[in-house]
Amino acid sequence: MADTDSHLQQALRDRYVLERELGRGGMATVYLARDLRHDRPVALKVLHPELATSLGPERFLREVKLAARLQHPHILSVHDSGEAAGRLWFTMPYVEGESLRDRLRRERELPLGDAVQITREAAQALDYAHQHGVIHRDIKPENILLTRDGNVLVADFGIARALASGAEEKLTETGLSLGTPAYMSPEQAAGERTIDARTDVYSLACVLYEMLAGEPPFTGPTAQAIIAKRFSTAATPVRVLRPDVPEPIEQALSKALARMPAGRFAGTGEFARALELPETPSSLRQTRWVARTAALIIGIVLLAAVTWTFLDRRPDSRLATGDSLTTRNSPESTRLAVLPFDNLGDTADAYFADGMTDEIRGKLASVHGLEVIARTTSERYRPATNNPQQIGRELGVQYLLTGTVRWAKRGPGPSRVRVSPELVRASSGTTTWQEPFEAALTDVFQVQADIAERVAGALHLALGDSALRALAERPTSDLAAYTLYLRGRYHWNTRTEKGLNQAVRDFRQAIERDSAYALAYTGLADAYLNLADFYLLPAAEAILRAQAAAERALALDGMQAEAHASLGGVREAQRDWRGAEREYRRAIALKEVYPTAHHWYSLLLLKFPGRMTEALRESRRALALDPLSVPINSDVGSILFYDGQYDAAIEQFRRTLDLEPAFPWALDELGLAYSAKGRYTEGIGALRKALEVVPGNPQLLADLGYIYARAGQREPAMAILAKLKRTRDSTRIAGYVGMLYGALGERDSAFHWLEKAAWDIRSSIFIPSDLRLAPLRSDTRYLQLMRKLGLL
Repeated sequence: MADTDSHLQQALRDRYVLERELGRGGMATVYLARDLRHDRPVALKVLHPELATSLGPERFLREVKLAARLQHPHILSVHDSGEAAGRLWFTMPYVEGESLRDRLRRERELPLGDAVQITREAAQALDYAHQHGVIHRDIKPENILLTRDGNVLVADFGIARALASGAEEKLTETGLSLGTPAYMSPEQAAGERTIDARTDVYSLACVLYEMLAGEPPFTGPTAQAIIAKRFSTAATPVRVLRPDVPEPIEQALSKALARMPAGRFAGTGEFARALELPETPSSLRQTRWVARTAALIIGIVLLAAVTWTFLDRRPDSRLATGDSLTTRNSPESTRLAVLPFDNLGDTADAYFADGMTDEIRGKLASVHGLEVIARTTSERYRPATNNPQQIGRELGVQYLLTGTVRWAKRGPGPSRVRVSPELVRASSGTTTWQEPFEAALTDVFQVQADIAERVAGALHLALGDSALRALAERPTSDLAAYTLYLRGRYHWNTRTEKGLNQAVRDFRQAIERDSAYALAYTGLADAYLNLADFYLLPAAEAILRAQAAAERALALDGMQAEAHASLGGVREAQRDWRGAEREYRRAIALKEVYPTAHHWYSLLLLKFPGRMTEALRESRRALALDPLSVPINSDVGSILFYDGQYDAAIEQFRRTLDLEPAFPWALDELGLAYSAKGRYTEGIGALRKALEVVPGNPQLLADLGYIYARAGQREPAMAILAKLKRTRDSTRIAGYVGMLYGALGERDSAFHWLEKAAWDIRSSIFIPSDLRLAPLRSDTRYLQLMRKLGLL
């Protein structure tokens, strides 16, 4: 036992025996002790010396006396208190069970019924305390205890501040700040002198939010970042992160989390009542049961009829046959494609015209009632000389925005920018609006906002004050940093080794000029993710750099959808599946028309059994937003393939190859789909064509070997296996080697290599529905490996 603990034990020797330390936090250390007078175990809590000094023994004992008066079934009562060896302490009953924090560490998200019940019981305890003039001020999962028999106890009222009229002094006058940033109310974080019961309402709502969503409503790398978010942004609606939460629960949470106390429930009792669902009388329940049963029978009959009538209109069939996907869009939405603006200046400034196009597109995407097609699609129409009617049909849009950009950097005076946009009605090819804009480079952000505002006006879309403020936002005040960012995105879009490395340099230079430029950090994160994807940097190094950049971007701007999607890519690479899903869903909630978030989310969902329908839905949404994107089209085919819809997958891969005949990854999975149908010659041909585009690629080689093995051609399969094993980076290709060994019937070798692959954070071989792993699924080692990876 440490010297300090020995001194404390010596001072308490006539009353308590310290048996062991139970836990240590920011305010106190808790021991399991034996109460000698009553021969019972107790939890003895000892305040840290600096806290005891700030609080003082008189103030502390006064607060503990108030807490000791609280006797409620859901409050962990106080037995005794005092001062010993210069330390302040108090005792509580020893509870056999765990804290809510322990359970959240284990389960992350709790069942809805458990979360609501825990909140209601804690709310009852707090309501009782409030009625007796005591607020808690530090409600968090660590202070909510769950007993083995299912009871909820709120702990740590021992240093709560009294609300009674005779206790006007404040602990904060001593410089002590109670509360935990992730659960602290805004008024508490602001250090306001008047704190009432509504601060506990807010903190308890944060705890309920975490039980439902897996994390508190506001998170960040530092306490300051968390508090800043609380004052500058609204919490993501809980149903965005967890759709099974009933709407009344979300409404109660939203009210309890109101930034101003006046917007919240008056007390935790009122909050608890808002979480209750009305009881249904037994007679009414019986009537409803009969009605539901009848409705179910009728529904089954109707469903059968509808299914028979509309069998050929299934969503999967639309994907396979190329029917329009825009039926998912809201009928009130106006669909617009912003085509790449032509550069009329120096050819070296092409990136600036691209950047202007992207910035205008981004601002228009924030306009309510307007759905804007993404860059990867529009990029296919450079220059915009195609027939407007044809473009409109192919993209499923009503309007096209085209234009020219000239950046004049020479001559006396500051650089000037001239932008000439033109809004075209796709159905007729007629110009709806056209207006030139010319300004100094320092006014480039205003030009972008003015164009977006004029386009919205020409489309008869009303803009409120908040929308106008969003259009006027400036990502940085440093124009040199801005142009470096635009150049970085231009090089990033090449997806080549040279381009990605140049993008990293550009983004870094932009950050050097403006260390608060959130978008530059997001660009840097995306560049590192791609460097890892293409094995151009060691994966572990690249992912750590991507993580640092994405987290910095979110610390600067927590509402940036692109940064959330980037962090989702990082979490997925780290096999933090829940974390990745939360980030993708947040990105979608913040910017529903961002196709990359839907695309990446669909590929994450693909990894989990039972979530194929969701994966297909997200991939369809991505495709509706970006219908001519080659990667998205290809990955829609991949999802169909993994779902066992081989004919539909083959048709989808053919559509992808119509867009880009040499896209190797569509050729790869087309070959696999052919082999699943027993069409091995066609499958081998598709893989050989892919290898002409990317010679020696280990994934393509392994898939070719797999098709050879499946076709019974063992010799060429073994030759490919030997070639793969000669690769210097054995970890990188371990998954492919293991898969190929499995196809050849050599299970022990297969699992040896798959175990190695489990340590490669970028390995993509582990998809439970992957046909290539089918020969191994009956082996218990397969289940163990999938569980180890968190996929089963």
